[in-house]
Amino acid sequence: MTPWLRRVGTSLAASFALAATPAFAQGYPNKPIRLVVPFPASGATDLLARAIAQKVGENIGQQIVVDNRPGAGGAIGSDIAAKAPADGYTLLIATSSTHSIGPHIHRKLPYDAEKDFTPVGQVATATNLLVVSNSLPVRSAKDLIDYAKKHPGELNYASSGNGTVVHLMTEAFNTQAGITMTHIPYKGTALAVPDLISGKVHVLFDSIVTALPHVKDGKLKALAVTSPKRSPLVPDVPTVSETGLPGYVSETWFGIYGPRQLPDDIVKRLNAEFNKAIQAPEVRERLARLGAEPVGGTPAQLAAIASKESARWGKLIKDRNITAD
Repeated sequence: MTPWLRRVGTSLAASFALAATPAFAQGYPNKPIRLVVPFPASGATDLLARAIAQKVGENIGQQIVVDNRPGAGGAIGSDIAAKAPADGYTLLIATSSTHSIGPHIHRKLPYDAEKDFTPVGQVATATNLLVVSNSLPVRSAKDLIDYAKKHPGELNYASSGNGTVVHLMTEAFNTQAGITMTHIPYKGTALAVPDLISGKVHVLFDSIVTALPHVKDGKLKALAVTSPKRSPLVPDVPTVSETGLPGYVSETWFGIYGPRQLPDDIVKRLNAEFNKAIQAPEVRERLARLGAEPVGGTPAQLAAIASKESARWGKLIKDRNITAD
């Protein structure tokens, strides 16, 4: 081949390569996208994911298939997403538990929560409800703190398991309040509620959606919400910060991630689509019913909140010597 032909061939190859990149971006997505939910079906993360995924799918003209892969505190599903091809067709809905808490609790995770994922964007935050047994003579977070101080060693609290966000937010409450309550872990808060109603356990920070029906039925007392402001689901219930523990806030964040090295053009497209979906009135209404609030934002903002929460929970885990065992 002559030098001239080699130059022409090289030039044409470069031109085709440049042309292929925007064509790929413009053609995405051209098949269904899998959204891995690393927790069981019908839980808060699953319901939130389905509400958002349905709208994104409608907007882009491709189905978003929710794939529940629970286990190991979210590590199984997260690992599946981390090891998927970085082509935009496998995504993960991550939470405080998977990316801010798990790395400090599970020392031998098969992935790096920061390096093995590409942040796409935060979609929501959710609050919890501080509920107590009716047998407990308290009516506010301040009453609970005062009672615990006057009756050391008497109170216990339930959680959804060692090292879960429910466990940690209660320990954060204990630390800030200067009190001690005995931890009784369950395999899920749903299993703890009957014992709370009977008075076998005294305190639980539960999802507002699952706890509220028992409050409305008069079986439990709601003392406070853990968000920085009151929840529209229970506008008469004050925040923890208002009623006994100034500055206390504990919310669960939810964000969309792809595998490491997800192309920038796909990240931008997905970020725009998820931000658009969570602003839809019907999605906002469904999230509100779950006790969640749409957030949105950039990939960098998701990375920042995950890192900030990781530092917060990591310190608590170390200071309180919390393990997953």
